[in-house]
Amino acid sequence: MTGGGHGTGHGHGGAAGLPDLGLGLGLRTPHLAYVLAEWPEVDWFEIISENFMDSGGYPRHALDRIAERYPVVMHGVSLSIGGSDPLDPDYLARLRALADALPAAWVSDHVCWTGVAGMNTHELLPIPFTEESLRHVARRVEVVQDALRRPLVLENPSTYASFTHSTMTEAEFLGRLCEESGCLLLLDVNNVAVSAFNHGFDPGEYLRALPHDRIAQIHIAGHADHGTHKIDTHDRPVSEAVWDLYAQAIALAGPTATLLEWDDALPAFPDLLAELAKARPYLEAEDGVTAAAHG
Repeated sequence: MTGGGHGTGHGHGGAAGLPDLGLGLGLRTPHLAYVLAEWPEVDWFEIISENFMDSGGYPRHALDRIAERYPVVMHGVSLSIGGSDPLDPDYLARLRALADALPAAWVSDHVCWTGVAGMNTHELLPIPFTEESLRHVARRVEVVQDALRRPLVLENPSTYASFTHSTMTEAEFLGRLCEESGCLLLLDVNNVAVSAFNHGFDPGEYLRALPHDRIAQIHIAGHADHGTHKIDTHDRPVSEAVWDLYAQAIALAGPTATLLEWDDALPAFPDLLAELAKARPYLEAEDGVTAAAHG
């Protein structure tokens, strides 16, 4: 059966009134032709915002056709919400224009900084978790939300270094950021697993400390385990440890729009669908529990 986007998600609302879209995949250029030809059975797609903000031609034509059939979420990598450079009004205007044109179900980025003095490192760099940093990021989130005229959804990135002068945990920082700015969370459970291993914290404790009613979306992905450290690579199947964390996250937050990220060593689209399908029993089991609790 083809023609995805036909309401195979859960239908009830997610965080702050955003829809629970069900199970989605990242829309990558090598798969555009397949999606247009087959209209696969997937609930929704996520795009990298910067790949389409200024693009025309075939990629944008394909995206516009796909957006007619499936919900689309925008995920950015250049906002630099934690940076010290002023926010770029031209970037925000182009981001909003794309979000309005699709239209995007929501717009997300990362709690990080990406460069300084006009230089983009194309890396998601960690920020210190301090009161000063919290005030700085919260102010910038409010500017972005005013420019986009919609709530901003922010992801916990994987990190490989931390600041000795941080005064709170990442989970506490994210919770307070949501409270002070009105933003929502994109919980990447693979990033939680990677960062927890690299920094030696309890991933379950991290999940329990988050504001679960602010989680609008969840990412799952594969990572590389190098023994002494883990790296977020998005180039292999989801590990058992990440599936365990995903089950905990769904138990805490309820059924939530979930996306499989896979960017390198990209398999055939049906193989991605098969990996994504492993998430459905977790959602359906929790959906049954939720329905019974409210029945």
